[in-house]
Amino acid sequence: MLQTRTVKLPRPRFLREWSDPTRRSIQRAFVAGLMASLAACGSLPQRPLVRESSTAIPTSNITTLGRIAAQFPQDKGLSGVRALAQSAFSLDARLELIKRAQVSLDLQYYLLGNDETGRLFLRRLRDAAQRGVRVRLLLDDLYTASLDPLLLGLATYLNVEIRLFNPFTFAHSNPLFRYLNFVTDFKRLNHRMHNKLMIADGAMAVVGGRNLADEYFLRNSKANFVDFDVLLTGPVVPKLSSSFDAYWNSAEVYPLRAIVPTVDTPQELRRKFDVAVRPALAPAPPALPADDAYGLPPLGVEIEQNKFHFIRAWADAYADPPSKADPTRTAADAPELLIRKFVEAVSQAHSEVQLTSPYFIPGQQGMEDLRELRSRHVKIQILTNSLDSSDEPIVDSSYRRYRVPMLRMGIQLYELSPHEIKRSRFKLLRTAFGSSRGQLHAKVAIIDRKTVLVGSMNLDPRSAYLNTELGVMIRSPKLADQILVVFNFDSLEGIGGVYRVELTSDGKALQWVGTGEDEGKVLKKEPGDGLSMRLRLWFYQHFVPESLL
Repeated sequence: MLQTRTVKLPRPRFLREWSDPTRRSIQRAFVAGLMASLAACGSLPQRPLVRESSTAIPTSNITTLGRIAAQFPQDKGLSGVRALAQSAFSLDARLELIKRAQVSLDLQYYLLGNDETGRLFLRRLRDAAQRGVRVRLLLDDLYTASLDPLLLGLATYLNVEIRLFNPFTFAHSNPLFRYLNFVTDFKRLNHRMHNKLMIADGAMAVVGGRNLADEYFLRNSKANFVDFDVLLTGPVVPKLSSSFDAYWNSAEVYPLRAIVPTVDTPQELRRKFDVAVRPALAPAPPALPADDAYGLPPLGVEIEQNKFHFIRAWADAYADPPSKADPTRTAADAPELLIRKFVEAVSQAHSEVQLTSPYFIPGQQGMEDLRELRSRHVKIQILTNSLDSSDEPIVDSSYRRYRVPMLRMGIQLYELSPHEIKRSRFKLLRTAFGSSRGQLHAKVAIIDRKTVLVGSMNLDPRSAYLNTELGVMIRSPKLADQILVVFNFDSLEGIGGVYRVELTSDGKALQWVGTGEDEGKVLKKEPGDGLSMRLRLWFYQHFVPESLL
């Protein structure tokens, strides 16, 4: 065997004369001083000097979209709802709303990608602003570092205003310094705005799980999401506008210009923006099929023909207050949290509940709620990601501890598989992802096949108590049936695309049973659970508190 020799490097001269305890004290003091300096230079701007309040422009029947909304008058109490299950139709609906807007566009998103889809949206927003449409774009600041030049460029156009939620405060475009900012101001920056909302002319809105990036619309070559949105019009939209205004004017939001400095002139920023979002770098999506999974034409065709297929249903909107991001505020201080509305609705189930969430960490209180439902013989079916399909394996470190207890309660548990999807008997699933990995991202609950909850909230502690969320509740058996066409628990096993998670015969371990073409195939080892992943999960389980997931 080769012998190795340890080489001891000399200490810096200024440290050699100090004892080890003294040296460590100096080092700690240096690091603390560095962090303090970073925190000091990254303070938020003085609020009264950096923003003006504004509110939503009410819908009017002088606009094309307003005339559609007028078919659902406030005094009738029923809104119009359309399911957007397929990503291509969901993308088209958003682009169509931007194209048809004549007065205002309000967009609130957790993530806007610096990719073809994100740049396409930015170009279309610029075009709308140039038509005279007021554009308000509100983004959470977590993923904006690479977007700074694009956002600064868009903000130079007349009629455009951009604001950031809970922003990072120094070296904004530098990932390293953003990380240091996160370390020095963790309690504040650990709270994010996870809402997803688009409103056009105060008349029509899109709510659901999709952000504005390639992977949410099957445009990513590596991995794409199974997701779900709804298109809304009628009385529910003003409530969504009120929610947007509450965020837009909140203490947690700052104008882009107050956070992101630049030495470029407006002309130079605009020139760079126009180059970055040109069609060659941000192509429009291909033409849509004649109809979607429900046999309905694209939204633009319906507008041109003045023939609509909205479901008439009672609908209401709920959102966490923006002050949920205040690190001094506790969950006990906030009875209006969205999670409480969700639990209240689910607890009223009489016969069955279907839950779809990419991350599922019920916690002790959630387990008690599930146990109470089962005590009343309510059937519970849960669809979430397998370890193999999850984009956040860290979540699995907590989720896995609840699987056996849930199965012992009699809960039916399914996990999406990126491999099983490609073998599904459902052509829409089998062909949708091409060579990319399919991952679950939809957040949907169906109660007694008549009440539907759709929005941005995952069923985990982060969504419940740390991030802000938005959702809608819709009472419509027809919409529930339409959603079950996609997330069809009745025929999920026959269609395939998932594993059915079961207890082994002795009731002590888990097994994953294939569905669809792989019906009866049993895996004793968790899919995706290799040695490297097991080590990661062990680390997460022991060192990352569940409350942060």
